[in-house]
Amino acid sequence: MKLRVGAALFGLGVLLLVFAAGLPFYVAPAVSKLPYDLEPTTSIAEAKDAKFLKITASGSSVSIEVPQGDLRSSVEVIPQPDDTKNRLPKELKGDAVIWDVFQTVKRVDTEEVVSQYSTEFALYRISGAAAPWKDQWLNESGANETPVGNVSYSGQLYKFPFGAGKRDYQVFDRDLKRALPAKFTGTEKIKGIETYRFEQRIENEVLATPEASIQTLVGKFAPGATSGQIVYSNTRTLWVDPVTGAYINVREQQRKELRPNTGTPTVLLDADFNYTDETVSRSADTAKDNRFKIGLISLWGPIVAGVLGLLALIAGVWLVTRRNDGGAAARHRAEPAPVAPAVDSTPTRVDQEPVRDTDTVEQPKPQPVGGPLTDEIPPASTNWKSDDPTVPTQRPAPGEVEQR
Repeated sequence: MKLRVGAALFGLGVLLLVFAAGLPFYVAPAVSKLPYDLEPTTSIAEAKDAKFLKITASGSSVSIEVPQGDLRSSVEVIPQPDDTKNRLPKELKGDAVIWDVFQTVKRVDTEEVVSQYSTEFALYRISGAAAPWKDQWLNESGANETPVGNVSYSGQLYKFPFGAGKRDYQVFDRDLKRALPAKFTGTEKIKGIETYRFEQRIENEVLATPEASIQTLVGKFAPGATSGQIVYSNTRTLWVDPVTGAYINVREQQRKELRPNTGTPTVLLDADFNYTDETVSRSADTAKDNRFKIGLISLWGPIVAGVLGLLALIAGVWLVTRRNDGGAAARHRAEPAPVAPAVDSTPTRVDQEPVRDTDTVEQPKPQPVGGPLTDEIPPASTNWKSDDPTVPTQRPAPGEVEQR
């Protein structure tokens, strides 16, 4: 029984050690990817006392103004697993996923919609960077039609890579329609997570704007001007969980100005958007859960499995060797040890002194004793003769004369 248990523990130990070695190399890479069935997420950012452009069309008249108030931006990310399976080209299958993103900016006090956009794109599952997909699109007009292929995404999109490093990354900006560097500026602990802080500075970039829109704005805010341009600035700060690449906090200090060729510039947007506390907490909690899963697979799982496997291996070897030793001992006990001849403890009686070479006196030889109760015939003697004439004398020995 012990032999079977020991063999089972030995096999379990080997299996656990193999499992521990395989976790970080085969299982962990599969966990450190964007899943196909990722749950939709919604991030809320608010800008207090912001200035913003408001255009209201009523019949044939158009009202343009720059009011001031609190704004709320809602960004909803909806993964598309079916589209990922069916619409991605062969070279992206398994490596990328398709996401739909919808943003709506509303005025807090009146719930009026200030701006909207929707977009669809593909991004790589590990790096979080945009994948080259010809069917990507961006709709900023709010119309139902989605012009396919009107944007070319690049750089990071809504997340950073798994295992982000302390270096600069290219981050896509929707207003400029291109990626610009976001510089690593340090670390900061948020809700128990040590995040990497990245900062992207965009200063006085001219936005590509239809001429009809420029003329409408110039006619409203700079009647004496004949042309103008919209200049865009933004300081985007991203606090990223380096393990999962998820955004824990986001701040965007946006500013847009109409700069006519004649006249005073007009601020069209001046807003400081920050994630709400609820969004930061939810993002941190999600990152902690994902961190735990990744750590369990890539670090703690191999350690625990390795220790348990080693213990099982040692226990199995010990049981097997202990079983063998016990059997040998039992066999040794079953075989009787050879018994030495019994030694008589009675002292040996010596009837005659031993003969030594140094003795010169010849010891008399013992004579056999005859008697009436013995069957032994006494030997003839040469030293006697009978006086009776009728008794024959002893035959003389050879060379000896018979005597009478």
